[in-house]
Amino acid sequence: MKTAELTGAALNWAVASIELTGHDDYTNVLMVTVGDDNDWRYNPSTDWAQGGAIIEREGMQLWKGGEWCASLDQSFNPPDFQTGTTPLIAAMRCYVASKLGDEVEIPEELFNHA
Repeated sequence: MKTAELTGAALNWAVASIELTGHDDYTNVLMVTVGDDNDWRYNPSTDWAQGGAIIEREGMQLWKGGEWCASLDQSFNPPDFQTGTTPLIAAMRCYVASKLGDEVEIPEELFNHA
């Protein structure tokens, strides 16, 4: 799936796959995100406490054009520049693109939860 089109559970899963690299199993994040467990969800594309920490750590810049824009190096070229309907979506797309590239393989079960 194109990184620039990721939203919802698929985008959150892609971020989790980066953040939890080195761990044996990050599918637990997937189960919590799309399951019925309301105790804790990993939603960096909608939760400022989670996504904001990544933005700050990575030194991203955010601004509003026609859509929200995020950049890692003040360029307007992918993968270091992405857009989204919210600042967190733009930023998490930018983060995923910078680490995983323009396309990401997403588990099929996430397509119904995007």
